[in-house]
Amino acid sequence: MRARTLALAAATALAATGLTLPLAATASAAGTATGPAKADFNGDGYEDLAVGVPSASVGGKARAGYVNVVWGGPRGLRADGNVRISQATAHVPGAPEAGDRFGAAVTVADVNGDGITDLAVGAPGEDIDGRADTGHVTVVHGGENGFGTAHTAARGVKAKDTYGNALTAADFNGDRRTDLAIGGTDKVVVNYDPRAAGLKPGMGDRMGGRAPVLSAGDFNDDGLTDLAVAFYTQQQPYTQSHVRLYRYDQQERRLLLDQSTSNGATSAFATGDFDGDGLDDLALGNCREIADENIDDPCGPEELTKGGGVHIKYGNPNGSIGVRSQTFNQDTPGVPGVAEKGDGFGEAVAARDVNGDGYTDLIVGAPGEAIGSKKSAGSVTVLYGSKKGILDADDELGDGKARGHAFQQDTDRIPGAAEAGDRFGAALATGDHDKDGTPDLAVGAPGENASSGGVWAVPGALPPGTTTLTPKSLKLPASSTALTYGTVLGR
Repeated sequence: MRARTLALAAATALAATGLTLPLAATASAAGTATGPAKADFNGDGYEDLAVGVPSASVGGKARAGYVNVVWGGPRGLRADGNVRISQATAHVPGAPEAGDRFGAAVTVADVNGDGITDLAVGAPGEDIDGRADTGHVTVVHGGENGFGTAHTAARGVKAKDTYGNALTAADFNGDRRTDLAIGGTDKVVVNYDPRAAGLKPGMGDRMGGRAPVLSAGDFNDDGLTDLAVAFYTQQQPYTQSHVRLYRYDQQERRLLLDQSTSNGATSAFATGDFDGDGLDDLALGNCREIADENIDDPCGPEELTKGGGVHIKYGNPNGSIGVRSQTFNQDTPGVPGVAEKGDGFGEAVAARDVNGDGYTDLIVGAPGEAIGSKKSAGSVTVLYGSKKGILDADDELGDGKARGHAFQQDTDRIPGAAEAGDRFGAALATGDHDKDGTPDLAVGAPGENASSGGVWAVPGALPPGTTTLTPKSLKLPASSTALTYGTVLGR
């Protein structure tokens, strides 16, 4: 039960490779440390939303998957005219097959440098030449008349490589072209050299078969975008977990390990400048200790991991990110709610300056949050950045106090009602969908309506004006499996 109402108030985990990426873009269009990519797929100035629906049937093929693109406009995200992109779409390589899971990961970047955002889509269940679950990544190009040509950005090599189970885009080598970091089984590969014809020797590690967590930012303050990778395994013969930062080495021409934290795992990353000092900070959502090897507090004080804690590593002028850090959960002063086991506070995180004060703000999803007696109904919390970061130690605010608001489906002016298993806040994405200069928030609730799912479009990350996008309102076709719409939101 809630005690008070929520209200306003990844030296070896990386396989560095050179897959072929035929077309490229400037770094700023890839959504690097300076801010997330602008997801405007038709160049009309309104940011759009890409929703991966990997569980969807396509042409009778269960879990073939597609990406549903919802267009922004003067009234924000709108159901009218939304489009589905799958391997049955013209120009998209391949064909829909059962279990492809096209849309399991989605990221956005201007890959061909034409000023219009493109869509990178992972299909980790793709079979290639009879090899099961090899995986495949496709780039679909945006254009003024909608989506057009597409090309293959990566193909797995052997069965169960599952390339495309995670994606992020940035310019890692400083050539002002978009690079693509691609998750796979027990590895991350990077497509950073458009001239390369195949894989190069790299590093690998066991990740327990899970998709790694990826993010990008200039974490060592050297002017190049770095890659953050997190993974964990709890299988015999050992248990391990790591959060690792990789930098591009100009002599080696590949990403090399720069910093590693062991025993701490995280469910999600968000990169932003939460204290406004011009340096990139990295937020680890639902950070917790996995392997106890007498290394104390890899995610901050243990008591602040109850119900899910968020650990922020702040940038440092000497490149040693994390010298200063902050950790908080729902028991931290100023954070709405109460920390309870299973809340999953931080299972999804996003970063954007939603209040326009020049500091990046942090949006935190807690899909396991119980609302009254309704287990896993879910909630979202918006915490404002400040000169001291998310926890402001200025005297007028008190030492280590947060500022922000929270909402859920029982909050006034949020459509719907909180129900057990909705998992509101399981995925988050931001974008100025109505072009009013204020970023808006998209919140996924994949358990809504018996796991049909839905997305809540929240203008300015505040409840007034919130609307819902559901498979029914979007007129999506029936599927033999539950859509769980809102599980994957493109970022």
